[in-house]
Amino acid sequence: MKKSLFLPLLLCSIFSFAQESIIGFSKESAEKQIELESKFEAKLKTTNLDEWMQKLAARPHWVGTEFGKENVDWIANKFKSWGYKTKIKEYQILFPYPKVRLLEMTAPEVYKAKLEAKAVEGDPYTSQADELLPSYNAFSTDGDVEAELVFVNYGVPKDYEELEKLGIDVKGKIVIAKYYGSWRGIKPKLAAEKGAIGCIIYSDPKDDGYYRGDVYPKGAFKNKTGVQRGSVMDMPTYPGDVLTPGYAATKNAERLDRSEAKTITKIPVLPISYEDAQPLLEALEGKNAPESWRGALPITYKIGPGPAKVHLKLDFDWKLVPTYNVIATLKGDEFPDEWVLRGNHHDAWVHGANDPISGLVALMEEARAVGELAKNGNKPKRSIVYCAWDAEEPGLIGSTEWVEDHIKELQEKAVIYINTDGNGRGFLNVGGSHSLEGMVAQVAKVVEDPQTKVSVSERSLARKVLNGGENSFELYALGSGSDYTPFIQHAGIPSLNLGFGGENAGGEYHTIYDTYPHYKRFKDPKFEYGAALANTAGRITLRFANAEVLPMKFQPWFKTIKDYVQEIHTNLDEMRKETKQHNHLVENNIYDLTADPTKEIIIPKKKEMVPFVDFSALQNALTNLEATIDEFSTIKLEDLNDNKKEELNAILQKTEQQFITEEGLPRRPWFKHQLYAPGFYTGYGVKTLPGIREALEQRNWEEAEQQMTILAKTLNDFNEYLQNAISKIES
Repeated sequence: MKKSLFLPLLLCSIFSFAQESIIGFSKESAEKQIELESKFEAKLKTTNLDEWMQKLAARPHWVGTEFGKENVDWIANKFKSWGYKTKIKEYQILFPYPKVRLLEMTAPEVYKAKLEAKAVEGDPYTSQADELLPSYNAFSTDGDVEAELVFVNYGVPKDYEELEKLGIDVKGKIVIAKYYGSWRGIKPKLAAEKGAIGCIIYSDPKDDGYYRGDVYPKGAFKNKTGVQRGSVMDMPTYPGDVLTPGYAATKNAERLDRSEAKTITKIPVLPISYEDAQPLLEALEGKNAPESWRGALPITYKIGPGPAKVHLKLDFDWKLVPTYNVIATLKGDEFPDEWVLRGNHHDAWVHGANDPISGLVALMEEARAVGELAKNGNKPKRSIVYCAWDAEEPGLIGSTEWVEDHIKELQEKAVIYINTDGNGRGFLNVGGSHSLEGMVAQVAKVVEDPQTKVSVSERSLARKVLNGGENSFELYALGSGSDYTPFIQHAGIPSLNLGFGGENAGGEYHTIYDTYPHYKRFKDPKFEYGAALANTAGRITLRFANAEVLPMKFQPWFKTIKDYVQEIHTNLDEMRKETKQHNHLVENNIYDLTADPTKEIIIPKKKEMVPFVDFSALQNALTNLEATIDEFSTIKLEDLNDNKKEELNAILQKTEQQFITEEGLPRRPWFKHQLYAPGFYTGYGVKTLPGIREALEQRNWEEAEQQMTILAKTLNDFNEYLQNAISKIES
């Protein structure tokens, strides 16, 4: 009944949409583009996605493996057969393989961690024995340490604030932290800063196990032996090869000594299962963990330190290994030197059926359909470059090295980078440069959701409204965690990251259970959402490839940036109020009088008052920019001849680069974008207007003033850039 109700509405929506102009196209060219996209969609076959996943996820294929190279050659040959000029670009990168992994409790009892996930019945891929990559955290340092254990919850800054209140110091200790709460690499980074000498990370069943649902093989969630692998490279400092920061890891590149690499952890770190974690946590004494820290293991969660004492020993084989990017180009018919870039990585920690093969096969099916259109006379105006990246899992290495290797050419030619990664059943999620918001919203209105038969836009908006949001399509801001990072945050290329999910929860992430059988049962059984991803990303790709004027709008972008500034201002006011209230409680002995006399509690000290930071330069820059953007938005495609369109496209192509500064962000100059960056202590999580925001969060008022000046100048320079563009177009 529901489907029959919504289908006419969807068809009506698509029909009326086709009668309107779409961003970047005249009415006549819009009709041709919609027709082309319909032909493209009709060519997509879910059977290809299913077949290709079985091939690519048949064996483990982390960076440097034989099967990984077999996959590369197979992918390259597929692109060649579809009419793409294809090459394989090799880099030599540092990659650590675990030689010794030892974790044992030496007191008050003896327990040796198994550090091994069990094969499960019905999934033969989990029985591939020696082919399976051991569970470890890449770019942990070597180490042999023994100390008392301390439970630190998720191991994020607010957890250490709580420990400080409780009078617990981790200096000289080994910490055990839960996965989730932040990106995994933040946990050893922060632990080392607090003086810990080792770090253990485990998956608590409350977050990622039986508390959430049946465990594998009965259900999708992590069983007691499952372990999440993953890199702990300090990617918020810089991603990519640790020995060649800022430049490509070519065969003869000059390399740092490993001791000089800033992104290798300072202390050893090892991931374990909740089966191995339980005896360690159960042996802890001391204060009970705060209620919000407690997981779902059948124990009383205590913090320590001790009497549990653990011995952690790690030793790695640090060697250079080859990494292979597949670069496949379909030459544009009119503007061959303007590039639409589309990427997904191909390497995995083990089999990687969900991460990344579900996204990769969607990209490949998209490329096959686009290639078939070109063979039938529908060549794109701009060149389309499909990229299958290697070494994404250890630290976005393949894509980063390629961007560093080609940065000048990319800044001259790339008009957009469109990224995908893992994919599954559910709702469309899209993040990216906010100048692309209007274009993506239009595409989302014409792609059908496989289950409900309404548009993917309508379904995603329904969820947003249900969760208290507004009924408006918005892009989220990009932090890090996939291959868009070097494009937008280092090179200043407009970027998108998209995928479906929300109805595909499970515990297979980076484990030996991320296999084809698991994916077919729990993720996207019919590969319908793989086809939906190919359809959505493919339409975006084709629109950028064929648009008369690049489909970018700056009024939604401006509203978003203005909201970010207001958000920072509001947060600062709240910080000031909270500090004033805190100091009042300290001055009046409120904390002291309400503390339990039988427990050791550290009474908080007064905090430095929050000053009034001058936002005037930034607000003036926004006021001037708003007027210019309003004027720029009055430029009509219909009023432009071909020469003016080319001039406007040349201007639009470099707009994102106006937010890049040569000096980059404080203490991490590789990150050059002034509007979006991963947080220094959040990892994948984004920090918008990062220079200002993080300075204020760290109570570094002087740096906040400096970053305010830098951002105001960046926006003023962008204002001047647009004003010059208006003058040029109108002349």
